[in-house]
Amino acid sequence: MLITIPDVLGPDALARAQQLLASAPWEDGQASAGPQAAQVKNNQQLPPTCAQALALQTLVLGGLERHPLFFSATLPKKVFPPMFNRYGGAHNAYGDHVDNAVRYAPGSGVRTRTDISCTLFLADPASYDGGELVVQGGGVGSGAGSGEQRTKLAAGAAVLYPGTRVHRVEPVTRGVRLASFFWIESMVRSEEQRRLLFDFDLQLMRLRERDGESAEAVALTGTYHNLLRQWADT
Repeated sequence: MLITIPDVLGPDALARAQQLLASAPWEDGQASAGPQAAQVKNNQQLPPTCAQALALQTLVLGGLERHPLFFSATLPKKVFPPMFNRYGGAHNAYGDHVDNAVRYAPGSGVRTRTDISCTLFLADPASYDGGELVVQGGGVGSGAGSGEQRTKLAAGAAVLYPGTRVHRVEPVTRGVRLASFFWIESMVRSEEQRRLLFDFDLQLMRLRERDGESAEAVALTGTYHNLLRQWADT
């Protein structure tokens, strides 16, 4: 299931992010690729410990912390430090690949299981052609192998998708695509259980908007948390 998270970064944070990216010391993206991905990866990335990357990480993580939909959809246990990439010119695409099951942030001693992948778009989609994120079996309600879903979002919006899915970034034929990418280890490892909890939580939100804290809303909230208590690993 693909889930879109709008407005992770507001106008001020987005403008600051774009300013930082404009002065970024880009390097070959293959530096962070595994053996299989390196064969199809042709982009640029920020060194994860450079000043711009550290400042951008603070902006992105702050935006995620303020977004209730992100928490509801991912139930995060760990968030891998956001990374940043650039597609354009001679470095313009990333072919079909699957993300590594576990990511290690050098110097941190922390390993993150990649239950959920996230791409946060940072460039105006009208400023570049191509660059769609294509996830196989990614349609809402579809299973693996049941087709592809193509995503190209407004700057400041993010898309979540299962880390198990084959995906790619289409060639950028005009302009520059800028994005942040990272992974989430969820408290709920099962994709099916996470989806049930997310759907449950969305309906609870709508019920509260309509009826307030009714007896039914309170009872169903208890059921939600009992399921989360049963399935979560903290």
